Amino acid sequence: MKVVNQQIEIDGIDKIILRQLMEDARKPILEIARKVGISGAAIHQRLRKLEKSGLIAGSRVIIDPKVLGYSTMAFIGIYLDRAMSNPKAVKQLQDIPEVIECHYTTGNWSIFIKILCQNNEHLMHLLNKKIQAIEGVSRTETFISLNQQIERQIQV
Repeated sequence: MKVVNQQIEIDGIDKIILRQLMEDARKPILEIARKVGISGAAIHQRLRKLEKSGLIAGSRVIIDPKVLGYSTMAFIGIYLDRAMSNPKAVKQLQDIPEVIECHYTTGNWSIFIKILCQNNEHLMHLLNKKIQAIEGVSRTETFISLNQQIERQIQV
């Protein structure tokens, strides 16, 4: 790994290590080391450098929300009455656990969120009682996801 023009450039070994861990973050280091052809200590050293650079932002367990009963995913475009309402609206959206992403966007909406709900009734309750009740929200536009067809990270 090297830094060029404030951008990180990774070599082939780093790419193999990252691909292996992106596939399974619990893959044993020694298994990766055997695949790459270098020592486990060298893998650890490279990983520390990649973490220190900020390229690796941690590892996490991914929960399947459907197993917990959250079968409705929706995207909501939120129109604010004025741009100054954004910080307060986002603060209130953070208090809604079903909001799993929140984006400040260009285009029609001021805010675009992704939410997970147990069903359409749950979604309607969130819209009517929580999201549209936020001060500064003038209206919303909701899109229900029928099926997530692609889910991936950026390729290395």
